[in-house]
Amino acid sequence: MTLLAVGINYTTAPVAIRERLAFPAEILDNTLKNLWKVNEISEAAILSTCNRTEFYYQSDNEDHAALIDWLADTKHIRPAEFTPYLYSFKDSQSIRHMFRVACGLDSMILGEPQILGQMKTAYHAAYQAGTLGRNLSKLFQHTFSAAKKVRTDTAIGSSPVSVAFAAVQLAQQIFDKLSEQTALLIGAGETIELTARHLYQHGIGRIIIANRTYDKAHALATQFNGFAIALSELPNHLAEADIVVSSTASQLPILGKGRVESAIKKRKHKPMFMVDLAVPRDIEAEVEQLSDVYLYTVDDLQNTVNRNMDSRRRAAEQAEEIIDAQVEHFLIWLRSQGAQQTIRDYRSQAERARDESLQKAIAQLNNGTDAEQVLQRLAHTLTNKLIHTPCVQLRDASANERHDLIAASREIFKLK
Repeated sequence: MTLLAVGINYTTAPVAIRERLAFPAEILDNTLKNLWKVNEISEAAILSTCNRTEFYYQSDNEDHAALIDWLADTKHIRPAEFTPYLYSFKDSQSIRHMFRVACGLDSMILGEPQILGQMKTAYHAAYQAGTLGRNLSKLFQHTFSAAKKVRTDTAIGSSPVSVAFAAVQLAQQIFDKLSEQTALLIGAGETIELTARHLYQHGIGRIIIANRTYDKAHALATQFNGFAIALSELPNHLAEADIVVSSTASQLPILGKGRVESAIKKRKHKPMFMVDLAVPRDIEAEVEQLSDVYLYTVDDLQNTVNRNMDSRRRAAEQAEEIIDAQVEHFLIWLRSQGAQQTIRDYRSQAERARDESLQKAIAQLNNGTDAEQVLQRLAHTLTNKLIHTPCVQLRDASANERHDLIAASREIFKLK
């Protein structure tokens, strides 16, 4: 049996191909069951995200022709349309690939943590569908352990590498408890959405989202239990904000020094943390001159992000060393599975010998034979039964000059 990993990701396939090969969560259960029915496949799981679709499975064959045929038939797409974008790994390389994916080493943003949660979702979906067996189930568990070790023993995820995350982490340094703060986010684009998500995940007390188009602000605010306002309402709510993050496409500043100064007075000079992620700027540079205002621009945060990326790259080198060791640990477990059937057979043989000898001993006791005599005979008989076959095999090995078997026997039975 061969462990295989086959897939496409953001580096190998354009979004048009990734969309066609994606498997939404609502169809994943039936999809897995159908994949599992393919004759050559005995275990299977599917990881499907916006950046990758990957198949982890155990197969009788080392190639992935059966998977390609199934995928073409399932997605109604000719193999020639997607096979040029595929990558594939087998056995130890499959194991290494899964570990690297779970650790964020294969992600668009190096070390990003979301992929581990997506990997766990893939595992649970396969578990629920009943398409996991002993080997793939154990591999997933080992994958999660490897990812945890990498995150514990390296700094791969400790430093923010997006300006949105850097802004939130900086806010945490300024305010003791985000749960007691109000954040005003200006705009409704990707950067503001990411900022809102990070703030929400870090327990922000309240979120207000302002945008020129109220409906967009409302749609985004509802995702995070927030409150939406039109941009024209900004002056009425600015004083409520402890944290202001702005990222719009406006060609002119949205917040001037005078408006911010008025808000600070209403706040009785309670500090305000402001982050301008827009180019051109949304917040006038003169705002920085105001007391009780901490203003940061996208350049300030980008320098932090660049330093953190260097830190993550160094951590990634350490992570690769950890993964090397973890791959070897799993391979040792995998190789040990080859002995399991032999161990079970040997145990069954010994238990049959025990049961036969025990039945005879019980019969002798029931017939009135002296108990001590029965016990001595039981011990003698059972010992002979257990050592008879190995002794015969060792004599044959000696006669045939199989010194390797004799040496192996001394090791197996720990004979000094």
